[in-house]
Amino acid sequence: MGRSYAVGVLEEIAATRYVLPLREGGSLPGLVEADDCGMYVVKFVGAGQGRKTLVAEVIAGELARALGLPVPVLTLVRVDAVIGRSEPDAEVQELLKASGGLNLGIDFLPGALGLDPLVFEVDPVFAGRVLWFDALIGNVDRTWRNPNMLVWHRNPYLIDHGASLIFHHNWGSAKRAASRAYDAGDHVMVPVGPDVAAADAALAPLVTEGLVREVVGAVPDDWLEDEPGFASAEEVREAYAAHLLARVGDRVWLPEVPR
Repeated sequence: MGRSYAVGVLEEIAATRYVLPLREGGSLPGLVEADDCGMYVVKFVGAGQGRKTLVAEVIAGELARALGLPVPVLTLVRVDAVIGRSEPDAEVQELLKASGGLNLGIDFLPGALGLDPLVFEVDPVFAGRVLWFDALIGNVDRTWRNPNMLVWHRNPYLIDHGASLIFHHNWGSAKRAASRAYDAGDHVMVPVGPDVAAADAALAPLVTEGLVREVVGAVPDDWLEDEPGFASAEEVREAYAAHLLARVGDRVWLPEVPR
């Protein structure tokens, strides 16, 4: 749909029709029609990868948007499990039954193609910003094997940030992870000659406490509640914010680009 909106503000819409499963990813996202007549790639809270994948998608996606990096519009999609009754695939039926409530919708970009940096011309400044951003969030899933970038109307878009912020799978490691070096050896932007130093000078000052709290605030309480070791969803938000602010404050993790 190509819509835009304010950073950190996710519109809530309702799913009206499950169109088809998208089997490229391990979490079985689906193409869903919503009550705003839009089409969305929906990642479901009941998928095996769990709600933390959706949390990472929101925080990383909204932070990227704030830094001027192109990402499809994110929405919160409310799913009523009954929409799966007519679905012939038993696996999809079970997924929809387990995903009642809020799920993550990513604006569907019809006709988009996977970005191949050897075919699509990528500016080294842009490449540096993408690599810097991935290093900040610890994204391990933008490699030459799986770029997780699309080209739509000749413009690049970053997608699939569920493999970011992986420290939240073990909160005891969050403090150490804040200074963990980022291995850029397999990053898809390395062959382009990314200017990471210029990206650091431009982007690091933008990652302020106010921005981080705004971005983390976009995550629904439903995905943060009952987290072991935390008394409330707000405490979990504080932990995400503390990690990101510590990481941007002492950037010992800045990647060295292989030559």
